[in-house]
Amino acid sequence: MSYLPAAIIPEPWLRDVFESRDARRGGVIRRQVWDVERIVGRDVFLAEVERRGWQALENGAHFIVCCNAQPIRRVRGGTAPARAGA
Repeated sequence: MSYLPAAIIPEPWLRDVFESRDARRGGVIRRQVWDVERIVGRDVFLAEVERRGWQALENGAHFIVCCNAQPIRRVRGGTAPARAGA
């Protein structure tokens, strides 16, 4: 089990998320919606994504942030699960 501090300070947490290695390299970061809402709030998080010119997706219990300005294209849709070899 990992150690969690008694109190998480919102501003440093948000800074650490958006200054992570993957974010700096223009990659993708993922955070649980519940954590974002609990620590900094949905509006603050999404405003920071917008300020940086990035895009965010919400899927299930996660925010997925594309840390670049490239377009997002859905490459598979539908309700059936993907199968290996299909």
